[in-house]
Amino acid sequence: MQSSAVWLVLVLALIGANLPFATDRLFGVLQLHEGKAWYLRLAELTVLYFIVGGASLAMEARLGQIYPQHWEFYAVSASMFLVLAFPGFVGRYLVRR
Repeated sequence: MQSSAVWLVLVLALIGANLPFATDRLFGVLQLHEGKAWYLRLAELTVLYFIVGGASLAMEARLGQIYPQHWEFYAVSASMFLVLAFPGFVGRYLVRR
């Protein structure tokens, strides 16, 4: 059960980190007129980081006691979320069409 929860969080993080770069829609739902600006992608990435973090916190609470985290944990998890967003960023901005 615990290993499947870890894999689920990793898959959610991978999907959440790449969603802003996969489509020109805001959160995959709202159509924007002339594409998404970089600041909207960054805001969407930040919101999705907190959504995935909340989902992982809920799974941790369901499995047992929540371990208290400090700023170092959040700095590392945000950095890892940005690393997981790299394939979407490369596909959107660096691959020539």
